[in-house]
Amino acid sequence: MNKIRLYIQEASNELLHKVSWPTWEELQSSLVVVLVASLIFSLVIYAMDLAFSNILSAFYHLFV
Repeated sequence: MNKIRLYIQEASNELLHKVSWPTWEELQSSLVVVLVASLIFSLVIYAMDLAFSNILSAFYHLFV
């Protein structure tokens, strides 16, 4: 039981005193980067899906 208590104390000490948490401004700028990257990534996937859908549709119409 002492090992568990020691682990919890050390973990809380590390989280409160040793971890460098980002500032609010850093969090906001990171959020903007993540949102923009997600939007670009989703648009690329959508374009690829649309292109492959059109290619396969044309291919199926040739042989069916």
